[in-house]
Amino acid sequence: MGSDLGRRATAGSGAGTDSSAAGDSDLERPFLWWGSSGSLRRRGSGDLSFKPPPRRQSFRQEMGHAAAETYLITRLTIILLQYLGVGYRWISRFLALGFYAVLLMPGFIQVGYYYFFSKHVRRSVIYGEQPRNRLDLYLPLDTSTPKPVVAFVTGGAWIIGYKAWGALLGKRLAERDVIVACIDYRNFPQGTISDMIKDASQGISYICNNVASYGGDPNRIHLMGQSAGAHIAACVLLDQAVKQSKGEKTTWSLSQIKTYFGLSGGYNLLKLVDHFHNRGLYRRIFLSIMEGEESLRLFSPELTARDKSVEPAISYLPQIILFHGTGDYSIPSIASEDFANALKSAGAQARLVLYEGKTHTDLFLQIICKQDPLRGGRDELLEDIISVIHAGDAVALAKHATAPQARRLVPEWQLKLAHEISPF
Repeated sequence: MGSDLGRRATAGSGAGTDSSAAGDSDLERPFLWWGSSGSLRRRGSGDLSFKPPPRRQSFRQEMGHAAAETYLITRLTIILLQYLGVGYRWISRFLALGFYAVLLMPGFIQVGYYYFFSKHVRRSVIYGEQPRNRLDLYLPLDTSTPKPVVAFVTGGAWIIGYKAWGALLGKRLAERDVIVACIDYRNFPQGTISDMIKDASQGISYICNNVASYGGDPNRIHLMGQSAGAHIAACVLLDQAVKQSKGEKTTWSLSQIKTYFGLSGGYNLLKLVDHFHNRGLYRRIFLSIMEGEESLRLFSPELTARDKSVEPAISYLPQIILFHGTGDYSIPSIASEDFANALKSAGAQARLVLYEGKTHTDLFLQIICKQDPLRGGRDELLEDIISVIHAGDAVALAKHATAPQARRLVPEWQLKLAHEISPF
């Protein structure tokens, strides 16, 4: 089953897998690529189309792009509503989502200002040819030395994911001398799971091959995914491992990925399809996203890790750290527990970190607010992530330890109420 994943899920995961697409876009053809021997190869002198990262777009261009994306999202929403029909569960959760967003609006406005006006944010960097093939870069104040990088795949139930959802994470980590790249990808119904995996892999490829131009260290890249993004990123990891174990030519290498952080992810779709149906992501829609019931096993990273035929690929995986809240009802924490156990049984370096009582969004809110939204105090998740990213860098860790506390973005009472009505 794992070999099927390697053939199907990202048959075009990198630019090198589709020669016709590669010929149309410079961004799809990196100057360096990874050969089957594991060494870094250089394109021939007759193929020097690689260009440095483009300058930032003008305000008019960015507004035009924003308008085009707004139109696209509006059209996709209409199509999605046709899929959904009328149902109590999704309507009630949609309304709860609206109230949830209103309560957190003070924080969204402040971060939105940072997102649109900070000179340290590079928005909508093109990494591929599809409409959603864009990523946002969050750069530290000091880029005099190469910085570690986090490639982040946002969540959104495979339907409402968007790169800007990572703005708060990008801001927090950039303040700790980490470059963050938030990868956008096609959502349903614009694309299905294969498209999402392909887009995420292309985004990672772009980061691996171009982040040095933005001050990043291409050999210190960490991959992170949250919720649906954690599932997509895990699929990308396992697919890439299978391809490398077979000696296939790829445009990026898992040797560049030092850690995979999975936040509140679901990794066995067979166990989740009925759970999601009961929570409003109806079975018919979910199966459409996952390309049919017969594909649920194919796109379940936990089951792929348990597949004996995939054992040769496991050694290519980086260390994997899974974070989950025990109070998560959107995706129960047992999903991460089972995936961690499957990885360990297969010989992978995997670790599980559980946060008692935290819900699906609590972990992310901790990063947003720099403190637990219910009790206040130290942000355990951010501390855990930074300790891994800056491991062995005494200067960076000392700087982090003495960094001033970030100010609260949302009043405590609003956070508590948002926690109560959260549809996640």
